[in-house]
Amino acid sequence: MKLISKIFSKLGGSAIRFFQEFGQVSILFFGIIKSLPKLHKNRRSLFFQMEHIGVNSLPLVTIIAIFTGAVAAWQAAYQLQGIAPLSFLGASTSRAIITELGPVLTGIVIAGRVGASIAAELGTMKVTEQIDALETMAINPIRYLAMPRVVASIIMMPLLVIFANVIAVFGAYFVSDAFLGVSFAVFFESVRRYFEIFDFLGGLIKAVFFGGVTALLGCHIGLKTEGGAEGVGASTIRSFVLSAASILILDYILWMLLF
Repeated sequence: MKLISKIFSKLGGSAIRFFQEFGQVSILFFGIIKSLPKLHKNRRSLFFQMEHIGVNSLPLVTIIAIFTGAVAAWQAAYQLQGIAPLSFLGASTSRAIITELGPVLTGIVIAGRVGASIAAELGTMKVTEQIDALETMAINPIRYLAMPRVVASIIMMPLLVIFANVIAVFGAYFVSDAFLGVSFAVFFESVRRYFEIFDFLGGLIKAVFFGGVTALLGCHIGLKTEGGAEGVGASTIRSFVLSAASILILDYILWMLLF
């Protein structure tokens, strides 16, 4: 009986902590929504965050996208073997990239690079009492720190996904042409024939949610950081773990709703 009691006690405690944190994230989200009319006052910070999240992520996204497309081409060729001709290779790889691989892998890369960075930056400000200083000067930390980062992430993530999709499709074409004997005309004719605009829009909708949840969790965890340098390190890791898990969960939910 004691063992069962301990199990239910731990499960109950975990459930309570989950709903408490969910409520705190929701409060932060609505605080950001409430601060949106004052976005013009933070435009300089917004543009800086857009550069940090978007432009500075291009080299890493490029490398990930090239090899994502290359692997997608090999995998699609293996699956089509004995089932359909390789003339369908362009369609199968492009749809997989646009609807799934591009948004999800880009989202996870940004969660590791940007979400963890946001948590570390805000966590450092929290443990060094810089956020308390902002509140002392009557500056709302949500408006000044969280809102520009979340908005910038929501704006830049779809653009990064579009860029990643293009690079990944050309990576798939390079492998198809160089190793599988599928010409440029055959590959892209297949892409054109089976391309659907809703696949593209569905991937962008995913990107908006992935960008928002990554920055939101990074801000939430950073603003709740305690325990000095050790706490900042723990917050950085926790931000990436929760962001990556949330992206995969959202991907499943959005797939059911959109496709």
